Amino acid sequence: MRAFVTGATGWIGSAVVDELVSAGHHVIGLARSDLAEQSLAAKRIGVVRGDLDDLTSLRRGAAQADAVIHMANKHDWGNPAESDRSERAAIRTLGDVLAGTGRPFVVAAPLSGIVEGRPATEADVSPAVGPDSNRGGSENLALDYVAQGVRTVITRFAPSVHGRGDWGFVNFLTEAARKQQVSSYVGDGSAAWSAVHRDDAARLIRLGMEQAPAGTRLHAVAEEAVTTKAIAEAIGRSLGLPTGSVAPQDAGSHFGFVGGFFASTMTASSDATRRLLSWAPAGPSLLAEIDAGAYTA
Repeated sequence: MRAFVTGATGWIGSAVVDELVSAGHHVIGLARSDLAEQSLAAKRIGVVRGDLDDLTSLRRGAAQADAVIHMANKHDWGNPAESDRSERAAIRTLGDVLAGTGRPFVVAAPLSGIVEGRPATEADVSPAVGPDSNRGGSENLALDYVAQGVRTVITRFAPSVHGRGDWGFVNFLTEAARKQQVSSYVGDGSAAWSAVHRDDAARLIRLGMEQAPAGTRLHAVAEEAVTTKAIAEAIGRSLGLPTGSVAPQDAGSHFGFVGGFFASTMTASSDATRRLLSWAPAGPSLLAEIDAGAYTA
């Protein structure tokens, strides 16, 4: 297939590009800067210059592809409404191009906010509907295109997609530990996160593009629940720092924007995903990666 990938130079997106190329697919990546364009060109893949606000570039990329993999998001923690607006506009633009074609439309989505009190499953419907909801209701909007002849596949990602070079949540937690000189967790540390290695997540995206039926929800989850206390203890070991608790009301000032996430349980099962696609995660665990120095090298 010829796949158009947004977020092609991002943490997960770059691994997806490598996975697709190694499997024999042709890739066109969206590049929003000279550096991004150079990075994609070095991999000898096609480039469409633009960004999420350049809807013409999204249309151009999708129109020349057999499949669209949407990984990009602004992640503007200071202005989430703008991130939500941009995400919804991108989904609508890409979906409109794919309507009536039967082509795959693989959309990245978070696991947070799906359910409370238990691990989310692939059968759980996202409660985010409409432009004023989380991420602009992009997951449900993308699934609406199934009725318009699009093979939409939602891939929900664990809050930790880990590996060397990760600049996501665990990286921010590590930086907070360096700054505070203590590796902390919130409250009693019983909140838990699901986790997956980046290479396993990239392979799941490829399998979803190739095989998943329209309307499928996939969970990129290798470890269902790693406690935040265990994460903090591993970060402490890797930095040679003590571990301690932070009161919930102090999480924001201690950790920054990631404090609210670290205080929350975000877990999910991937049983249905594994059965459907014979996906068997094989990468190192989150704690093994932290202990191996992935965040402190």
